[in-house]
Amino acid sequence: MKLHAIETGYFKLDGGAMFGVVPKSIWQKTNPADENNLCTWAMRCLLIEDGDKLILIDTGIGTKMDPKMASHYFLHGDQSLMGSIQQLGFTAADITDVFHTHLHFDHCGGSVNYNADRTGFELTFPNAHYWVNADHYQWATQPNAREKASFLKENINPMAESGQLRFTQAGEASPFPQFEIIYVNGHTDKMMLPVIRYKEKIFVYMADLLPSVGHLPLPYVMGYDTRPLLTLAEKSSFLQEAADKKYILFLEHDAVHECCTVKHTERGVRLDESFLLADVL
Repeated sequence: MKLHAIETGYFKLDGGAMFGVVPKSIWQKTNPADENNLCTWAMRCLLIEDGDKLILIDTGIGTKMDPKMASHYFLHGDQSLMGSIQQLGFTAADITDVFHTHLHFDHCGGSVNYNADRTGFELTFPNAHYWVNADHYQWATQPNAREKASFLKENINPMAESGQLRFTQAGEASPFPQFEIIYVNGHTDKMMLPVIRYKEKIFVYMADLLPSVGHLPLPYVMGYDTRPLLTLAEKSSFLQEAADKKYILFLEHDAVHECCTVKHTERGVRLDESFLLADVL
């Protein structure tokens, strides 16, 4: 098995929304904001290469967002989903499975593209099965008012209409021997965190449970989370375990730190080391 970090570019989000009740005077020390109070975030995905399987975890924001909506997020950077995949010598047709941690647009937007004449949409990865948790899919297709803007029909409907959509079930074993799944419910219902055992190390793809190393202190919970107190409890439990067992945390949104480990301190669990995925493989 091989693991590859897939960089898809950057976007900007309001720092206050990203850190909830934490004052800017504190969070800007780790995540400095621009003149509009916006911080830069990555949309980093993971590719698992194992035998005849090529499994892509999350797909970033994609390239089909309408100009008005895109203007709110300041998409930038030289790297792209397909560019990063092709740099490894693969094509879209090589991807066998696309695993979505959840269906917010910055995690699944790259799964669907415009068709050739831009009259409709098609799957980016034509030979892949697209995986979503069944309960989360219902949550996303019948959204609450708070999250509705994050679940875009043009990302979700083409998957369902393709016949290539597959579902995981909470409480059942992972459909992939390559990783187990942790379910968390504070950010959104049934978000999935892949846990990958590789060369005597344990890697955890953090999705939005831990967006960045700046979110390590327990009260640093995003304003986007639907159940912030549950996120706090889930994060507390997970970080204790991660520090005890020396998990390597793969950070989807941290623009500076790709992976990190954490340790116990007098102030709680804090950053131990940060590094590139390639440095520990």
